[in-house]
Amino acid sequence: MKIAIVLGGSLVAILLLALAAKLLRLGGGRIAGEDEAMRAAEDILSGFDAVRAVVASDGQAAIVHGRDGGIALLKVHGARVAGRRLPAPVDAIATGDGLRVASGEARFGTVLVRGVSAL
Repeated sequence: MKIAIVLGGSLVAILLLALAAKLLRLGGGRIAGEDEAMRAAEDILSGFDAVRAVVASDGQAAIVHGRDGGIALLKVHGARVAGRRLPAPVDAIATGDGLRVASGEARFGTVLVRGVSAL
């Protein structure tokens, strides 16, 4: 009987924590559109002046083109957006799911920009 009470209490606590995380908008971030991607690139990368962006169909990544010809790669990391300037030439491979873009950094990794076929 005690085990059932502890198990039930634990289940209720887990559900309450999940509800609190949802209400606080923890995790589940996304890039809403071109304007948000451009603004994020300019905020993250010092001196970057964005002119256009291509956002993944799932909102989890974006490629942002700069006024100087530079390119920024953005990806959602938890509730935040992380970004890197891409080294030239850009290492990208078109796949059936989208464009796989290598960041040039092991920690940032390769990013899949879903629904995009070209830079």
